[in-house]
Amino acid sequence: MGNNKGDKTTMIKEYQTVTDIAGPLIIAEKIEGAKFDEVVEIELPNGIIRTGKILEVENDKIMVQVFEGTDSLAIKSTKLRLKGRGLEAFVAPDMLGRVFSGLGKPIDGAPQILPRKKIDINGAPINPAARNYPDDFIQTGISSIDGLNTLSRGQKLPIFSGSGLPHSRIAAQIARQARVMSDDDKFAVVFGAMGITFEEAEFFMANFRKTGAIENAVLYLNLANDPAIERIATPRVALTAAEYLAFELGMHVLVILTDMTNYCESLREVSAARKEVPGRRGYPGYLYTDLATLYERAGRIKDKKGSITMIPILTMPDDDKTHPIPDLTGYITEGQIILDRGLDRKNIYPPIDPLPSLSRLRDKAIGEGKTREDHPAIANQLFAAYAQGREVRELMVVLGEGALSDIDRLYLKFADSFEQRYLNQGEEENRTIEQTLDLGWELLSVLPREELKRIKDDLYNKYAKK
Repeated sequence: MGNNKGDKTTMIKEYQTVTDIAGPLIIAEKIEGAKFDEVVEIELPNGIIRTGKILEVENDKIMVQVFEGTDSLAIKSTKLRLKGRGLEAFVAPDMLGRVFSGLGKPIDGAPQILPRKKIDINGAPINPAARNYPDDFIQTGISSIDGLNTLSRGQKLPIFSGSGLPHSRIAAQIARQARVMSDDDKFAVVFGAMGITFEEAEFFMANFRKTGAIENAVLYLNLANDPAIERIATPRVALTAAEYLAFELGMHVLVILTDMTNYCESLREVSAARKEVPGRRGYPGYLYTDLATLYERAGRIKDKKGSITMIPILTMPDDDKTHPIPDLTGYITEGQIILDRGLDRKNIYPPIDPLPSLSRLRDKAIGEGKTREDHPAIANQLFAAYAQGREVRELMVVLGEGALSDIDRLYLKFADSFEQRYLNQGEEENRTIEQTLDLGWELLSVLPREELKRIKDDLYNKYAKK
């Protein structure tokens, strides 16, 4: 039964008609005028208020997803109030330097920001015809990304990791070091973490504060002990903040989302509670569509100065690239950075394997006027030489070192030094693109000129170390 509350302008109706509670969901009936995705205020018998959103509407029945979970809810005494709007994020310029929960509530001890705007977290889809091509270089300071699998402004470039690999440290390093090459452009980082441990949250906050990177960053942290339902909202809240900074304040924004696997597990949990027919490995059939609604919010828009570049990070269950989460992510995004357990065992940090990694937009973001004229040629040559060195290493395991030719031994020497000096770099080491390219030339100097088939003579004569 519904009661009217508030004055005549708001007319918020209150209902006490819950009929069922199942996991994170509640079912209610006799509800008037409910809308999909509408925010619902849930009042417990002790007066505590929780927030939910409507997942389904059927005649006068609704299904509500409760963000803080359904513990302590009672069917007869729970009150519902429909807010007449979707879930919104508060945005303002002074959110830079702040740390929020996954739903956008301050957790850094400072007061709530004074919002300039309240924006629906589901965002507005970008018309493909209004998009600009991502073709500007973003420097991360990490050679294996900048030199070989370059990040373009407006690109979606995920990092595929595995359990126990240092993706959190890499994410923090990229967030600290990333910048656009023009000093005139304002740069910001929006960091959204889903299902991370308390230790990881402390690591990120301490890391950002210690380096001063927090001044140009907004952090949204959803912890492992927070309700799983909140995890579904966290990346949307983070992307809403990024869209405000990029398209209204004209900033270049790097969005880092970790860990997308935790996000997808939450989707599966809600799907199971709704008794939906499962898809691959129990994930909902709409997983691809759901991920696309997040990833496609990155990009550049014509006539807008700002841009959103996205690095989603996901841990592949059992290191399986064919698992639905990395598989579908690969279809939607423009490449992938793959962390390798073998390199990690050699104490190489970051353990990025360049051979299976790929940046589909690399060639548009490098070269003369973007990075340096020799960048495309030396990147291709480093790929080829390292692949040859890895083949020689495998051959040596089978046939023994005595079977190697002199040129094979040079390739083996190159592969070892490439891993130790190019791929391997300090966590605090921030290499410029010039340092990365010069290091590539230095490493290639162990090979004779006739082996460097991807480098033209004019570039070789200008840049090769004599």
